[in-house]
Amino acid sequence: MDIQFEMLDMLLISPALILFIASIIPLTLKVLRGNRELNSFTTITCGLGGVIAAAFLTAANYGIEKTAFQEALRFDGLSYWMQLTVLFVTGMTLFFSKENLATNNKQFSEYVFLLMNSVIGMMVVVWSNDLMSLFIGIELMSLCLYILIALSSEDRLSKEAAFKYFILGSFASAVMLYGVSFIYGTAGSTYLPAITEVASDLLQTNRLFLLGSILTLLGLFFKVSIFPFHSWTPDVYQGAATPLTAFMSTGVKAVSLAFVLRFLTTDLLLADHAIPLMNAIEWLAALTILVGNIAAIMQSNLKRMLAYSSVAHSGYVMIGLLSASVGGEALLGATGVVFYIIAYSIMTVGAFGVISLFEKREDSLVDVDDLKGLAQRSPWVALCIALFMLSLAGIPPTVGFFGKFFIFSAALKQGFVWLTIWGVVGSVISVYYYLRPLVLMYMYDSEGAEVLKTRYLTHLAITVSAILILVFGLFADPLYQAILANIGGMFF
Repeated sequence: MDIQFEMLDMLLISPALILFIASIIPLTLKVLRGNRELNSFTTITCGLGGVIAAAFLTAANYGIEKTAFQEALRFDGLSYWMQLTVLFVTGMTLFFSKENLATNNKQFSEYVFLLMNSVIGMMVVVWSNDLMSLFIGIELMSLCLYILIALSSEDRLSKEAAFKYFILGSFASAVMLYGVSFIYGTAGSTYLPAITEVASDLLQTNRLFLLGSILTLLGLFFKVSIFPFHSWTPDVYQGAATPLTAFMSTGVKAVSLAFVLRFLTTDLLLADHAIPLMNAIEWLAALTILVGNIAAIMQSNLKRMLAYSSVAHSGYVMIGLLSASVGGEALLGATGVVFYIIAYSIMTVGAFGVISLFEKREDSLVDVDDLKGLAQRSPWVALCIALFMLSLAGIPPTVGFFGKFFIFSAALKQGFVWLTIWGVVGSVISVYYYLRPLVLMYMYDSEGAEVLKTRYLTHLAITVSAILILVFGLFADPLYQAILANIGGMFF
């Protein structure tokens, strides 16, 4: 029975094992060739093969509700949808990386190895049913990213970004681990089911448990750029190679928000003594939306604008997280969060992919004004950018509109009226800077920057993202119902 149990555990984590095997092949071949870099097509084929195989193995686990490795990992609807999202983002990132000068260099095998292992860390995060396995997953994910950012051929900004991300990320991890130690000392366990059983009582009787929960949340809030822990975001996003920026802004945020959803559904906000904590999270969400949108308006650099935009989107997701953590219609809130994360990942990875088309050198800086007259020079790329911007702004019939609709409707049902109004106001503010690229592309004749038309894989990835935005927008209800039917195990 023990052998069967262990084999089942290995089958459940098989997507991560496949990714590791696929990542180690190019590196091993490079060593056997006397440290001579492989053809980048061979390396990217190994990476994409691993991603596709992992996606098939993940799809085969649809509907599974199980725990593994002595209940340290949990496989359910939330982990299923987040795995597929991260694998999609990884595939797009590999396409961008193959054709970007800052990533496809003499260390491309190492780059793909680190990227794939960062994905393994992300999978551990979404599987985590235990705060210690969460910490292991976050560190594996983050350490790979620190090195990846520093590997860029660009001399100045990438090194600064790697250093900032490492210092601030290490500090956030230390804060989170300190919080976990308090939770363990008071609850007697780091397993989420055990914490759920005692959370309501401990919030009323033990201040150390409350302090531990706050510190753990603060460490997680850093990863998803919640105000005031967002200041690293524009600098790191700008300094990192654009394919990595696309990967970080979607994959890291998706899995971190998914675990925040798990953590907040441990009855942490249901006790009367948790009302101040809930109010504090409400204000953090509101301020994140405000600061992200206002700062984005002031940016001329396209990557920094999208970085602050991602901060604002974290605020919108926080509204859904609150809706999922206070009982009542919590299932609708959780479903809205998962739908929004999927939508956000698709439109954001596409938006950053477009920036890669303008980068002719490792140190290229793409400004919003570079889009002037793009509709005349590259009509298809301009149309894709328009779809990404409209979806990020929440304009129907794009998937971004339905993402916000599901989150705001769940928040209204849960009684977060003022926060919903704030979210709508933030969306209205964001329209200004999201529509600015459209105005420059379609209403100006002056010559902006040229698009690199020979980057066929990048064009393909952008096209796929644009099509998915429309498909999931026009057929939002089937996707929403599939998530709703598959995620109920979190609450029952």
